[in-house]
Amino acid sequence: MATIYDHLGRAVKTSELNKPETRQISHVTLRDRWSTYPSSGLTPMKLANILKAADNGDVSRQAELFEEMEEKDTHLYSQFQTRKLAVQGLEWEITPASDDARDMKVAEFCREWLNDLDDFDDNVLDLLDALGKGYSAMEPIWDVSSGQATIARLDHINAKKITFWNSVTPRVLTEENPVHGEDAPPFKLVYHRYKARSGYDTRAGIMRVCAWMYLFKNYDVKDWVSFAEVYGQPIRLGKYAPGATQDEKDALLNAVRAIGSDAAGIISRNTEIDFVEGQKYGSISLYEKLAKWCDEQMSKAVLGQTLTSSTGDVGSQALGNVHNDVRQDLTEADCKALAKTVRSQALKPMVGFNFGWDTKVPGFRLLYEPPEDTKAAAETHKVLAEVGLDFSQEYLSERFKIPLRTKDETPLNRGGHLTEASLKQAILSDKPSAIRLDPRDTIATQAMDRPSTEELVDMVKAELKAATSLEDFRDRIITVYGSLPDHTFVQVLKQALVLAELAGRFDADPER
Repeated sequence: MATIYDHLGRAVKTSELNKPETRQISHVTLRDRWSTYPSSGLTPMKLANILKAADNGDVSRQAELFEEMEEKDTHLYSQFQTRKLAVQGLEWEITPASDDARDMKVAEFCREWLNDLDDFDDNVLDLLDALGKGYSAMEPIWDVSSGQATIARLDHINAKKITFWNSVTPRVLTEENPVHGEDAPPFKLVYHRYKARSGYDTRAGIMRVCAWMYLFKNYDVKDWVSFAEVYGQPIRLGKYAPGATQDEKDALLNAVRAIGSDAAGIISRNTEIDFVEGQKYGSISLYEKLAKWCDEQMSKAVLGQTLTSSTGDVGSQALGNVHNDVRQDLTEADCKALAKTVRSQALKPMVGFNFGWDTKVPGFRLLYEPPEDTKAAAETHKVLAEVGLDFSQEYLSERFKIPLRTKDETPLNRGGHLTEASLKQAILSDKPSAIRLDPRDTIATQAMDRPSTEELVDMVKAELKAATSLEDFRDRIITVYGSLPDHTFVQVLKQALVLAELAGRFDADPER
């Protein structure tokens, strides 16, 4: 057997390939909910120190900062939600490695496991946390009680409980090693990377790009609120008489201060209060423009564009559609990266423990393709068929996901045309005017009734030969119609009704 490597490229010992580690290495404690709240009083110097510490392997404060950024900034939160939800709800499929019966069995085993994993959508959302932070970790909880090694669930590990302090690979902070952490046993860690660019995992997250925009916007919004507080209300200016006492001045001052919040107060007759409109120093729109500009930069980082996140001053539906395509590219990249992680770090160890490490792992993919315009595809196939391209029923059935009719199923009338049985039933019904015929149906029916027509013509020829005059031929024809056999008369009546119907349709719509 060839050497087996885990997801971090470490060789796995043979003894570790017999069964997975069942103990839980990462436990959720009360301390996990504590935070240093690095965004409180955030300054450029403080932000730089947090990022530098992460570059040295201590990512705890950076993880806490990124978590707070997503909580405090509504625009940033919505952009990440848009990016994540584009992947979370997608359908998935597992394909066998080959048509071999064993590979089919392995694929069915993996498919059943994934179907039984109730929290898979939540697991996808947790793994996509790597978009912002650069990495995301989950711990597989293995179950071997049934004689098989399966992952009972995937527990999310908070990003701040991963460290790179003395390692270039992720280590889990545990109760036994709360500072330096410990290496997870083989196949005991599902570690998803977001590789938007080259570099270390600690610097790969989109939040690294958005951190400075978040800081600038934070300063801007604080100044904006202060400006609104000072100049958003009119200035209350109290006036007192020259001979006013100190007590009257104090009472006036208290009234002026209170009237801003209480909107009520009492003063002496000898005093008055004027409301002076606040002066607009500078441009008040500057704050809004700066905040909007910061939002746009963060939208570019998260979604790759801005038109689907905000309309802006000018825009068009065409540009919005183009930018939607850009976001589709990001969705495809997220799906491919996520599928690779699930296949190599979840499906592979389960297949190895249960079927042998030489067994091929089935394929796994998320169905990220946008819905197809089936109407346009059908029109294309129709045009190709009209120019002579021959399609098989099996191909069209597979192409448009329409199952072929079995022998015991009722056929569907093509194009709404009457079948032979329905045509006869309609002609013999009490409402022959309700018949809606297609020219092809009429021709086919007339061809089908050709023998009875020839019989009638022979009878008419015989009477014409025996007639001595035109009046005699007329009387003979009437007699012949009265003596026709029932089946022949029915055929003649059918043809008469069909011809009458066609004549009526032609009179109503000659161009049809």
